Amino acid sequence: MTVVETTTGEPGDARLVALRHWLSVVASRHGLVVDSLVPASADASFRRYFRVDTTRGSAIVMDAPPDREDSAAFVRVARLMADAGLHVPQVLEQDLAQGFLLLTDLGTRTYLSVLDGADPRSAAPLMSDAIDALIRWQAASAPDVLPPYDEALLRRELALFPDWYVARHRGLALDDRQRRVLAEAFDAIVANNLGEARVFVHRDYMPRNLMVGEAGRNPGVLDFQDAVHGPISYDVASLFRDAFLSWDEESLLDWTVRYWERAKKAGLPVPADFGQFYRDVEWMGLQRHLKVLGIFARINYRDGKPHYLADTPRFVGYVRATADRYRALGPLLKLLDEIEGRTVEVGYTF
Repeated sequence: MTVVETTTGEPGDARLVALRHWLSVVASRHGLVVDSLVPASADASFRRYFRVDTTRGSAIVMDAPPDREDSAAFVRVARLMADAGLHVPQVLEQDLAQGFLLLTDLGTRTYLSVLDGADPRSAAPLMSDAIDALIRWQAASAPDVLPPYDEALLRRELALFPDWYVARHRGLALDDRQRRVLAEAFDAIVANNLGEARVFVHRDYMPRNLMVGEAGRNPGVLDFQDAVHGPISYDVASLFRDAFLSWDEESLLDWTVRYWERAKKAGLPVPADFGQFYRDVEWMGLQRHLKVLGIFARINYRDGKPHYLADTPRFVGYVRATADRYRALGPLLKLLDEIEGRTVEVGYTF
């Protein structure tokens, strides 16, 4: 969920008609001005969001088609996060059968809208707040509360890369050797991911889903309905190796160290050796980046949302940087060169 203004619903939009009717039913309880309803955000999923005026300010309305989205998960995770001390939207009204939610409004300023990748110094206070909120979320972890981020899910996500990015977007059919290289890389990545300690995972904890709020309630956290119980490095990788914002290596190291030190102090199960933790972050990020390359291609070709493809070079860069750093990932780096049509020149000096 973000707060980028979008177009209004199309004429004859049956869900929008139903949504307006539902709002009129609950309007008196919350002082809603139903006629003020306007689009509030863009989303990569099938959800859409509207903003509506109230006698006390404004509220957010979520429209999540029940055959496509699980609004009950949003409600459940919102409660878990609020109980953990995070600033999340409060659910004011819900109609899960129709897929409608009325939520408190956390404002219009995302972290993404105010951060500048060329100025990490000014980003430090916001990143510090995001680290503290993440640790509170992880410290509340318990098994058998959220779905497991298990091997099956990790591999389903990785499969998006060959299915949608390689085959559909690049138009390539991998040969037997290339498929073997990719399978071996996936085996190594998943093995590393599964070797980590398990905590609550937001699963998209990045500046686009964090809101700048008032002092003491920063950040506001959005888009958490897909939360799972999984590797402790996942949300760290999401926060610092963002889909839409890149940072220099020095800042990445500094913020990751700060997280690691605070996590240890909070009693979270991070490795005792920072080098091991940083490796975990990079390999977890690799899983995420390969997955997102597939997701962005799928969003374009299946859902007709082409603008996400503009950020694929950032993810290719993330994958290349990590694969170049670890000997075991050398074959994956060469395969990526083949997929991207990149020619690597080898020179010799005497």
